[in-house]
Amino acid sequence: MQIISATYVTSSPDVALCPPADKPEYAFIGRSNVGKSSLINSICKQQRLAKTSSSPGKTQLINHFAIESTSGNKGPRTKWSLVDLPGYGYAVISQSTRRRWEQMIENYLRKRENLINVFVLIDSRHSPQKIDLEFLTQLAKWEIPFTIAFTKSDKEKPGAVERNVKAFLDAMRETWQFLPQSFVTSATKNQGREEILAFIEKYNGEWAEVQKQVKKD
Repeated sequence: MQIISATYVTSSPDVALCPPADKPEYAFIGRSNVGKSSLINSICKQQRLAKTSSSPGKTQLINHFAIESTSGNKGPRTKWSLVDLPGYGYAVISQSTRRRWEQMIENYLRKRENLINVFVLIDSRHSPQKIDLEFLTQLAKWEIPFTIAFTKSDKEKPGAVERNVKAFLDAMRETWQFLPQSFVTSATKNQGREEILAFIEKYNGEWAEVQKQVKKD
């Protein structure tokens, strides 16, 4: 897949105010300061598309980006949406604001009809964190499809990254029968970018087939 264009559309405080649900959509979420905006920019090859910050809690709304891509240098363009969600976990905010964010995220995840997949970002520099494991369990309870993107692999030695990724997946195996697909990424080195785009392209194709069948019926 090649990205032809990636543009900011809007930021919404509620799922009811999001753009029309007429294209396949992929959301990105993770703990604050996990490198979410940097990974989005790497995927879209636009360093200033999603706003990055060293301060946790920068993303406070449901941020939509319109993407156009092709399977190669030629061929029809495919339109889809990428969504940058607020981070969960640490942020210097009030309890009331935190609860409002949580409700906004839950409503989006559970009610957005065109949401194909949630990319849950996990910092590959750290051992398994309880908050990440609990969030994945909650997604499973809500029956939300997701994959894992281990971030910042360039910030640690390869051996340490491999151990941390294995430890996280092993922690999941304690309660999960089947593990989700996962990617090891680096926004700086664009590691994992092609694999994530291939994943999205596959599901864009499935979405298109379903839409054709709906029109026939």
